[in-house]
Amino acid sequence: MKHLIPDEIISTAELIPLIRKPSTPGERLEMWAKALERHAGPLNALRRIEHLPPDELRAYRAGNTPLTVAFNDPVLRAEGLKGDSLGDAMDFFDLSNRDTHWLLCDCHYQGAMTGAGLAKLVRRHARGSERRARWAQTVRRLLGWTT
Repeated sequence: MKHLIPDEIISTAELIPLIRKPSTPGERLEMWAKALERHAGPLNALRRIEHLPPDELRAYRAGNTPLTVAFNDPVLRAEGLKGDSLGDAMDFFDLSNRDTHWLLCDCHYQGAMTGAGLAKLVRRHARGSERRARWAQTVRRLLGWTT
């Protein structure tokens, strides 16, 4: 066994690139749920988002919301979350207008949104999305529509 000092190891090491597959929307939702669980204290739900026109809906942002919790999480930002607007979250987590309303709108919380409570809903949504995707894949396969 040859003993080397750290500088010698670094200069002679063969670097192997780490190839990492992109995370799925379900994995991203789980990361968000974990970030929400770590958040202490109440959160502000998104106010009356069902009444916003599409461009205002996508640009929506506010302080101390689940969107800011997600954007403040370094893991989610490293995965590609671009900002703390609702549109950024919808794109990153693959959420529809209906999904965001169900998960984040103030009409469902009456001022009592917590990180732990929302984390449960995010996980429930992720499980449902995965079931729907598997079901759709099965139907496509049965109909011969697979690619």
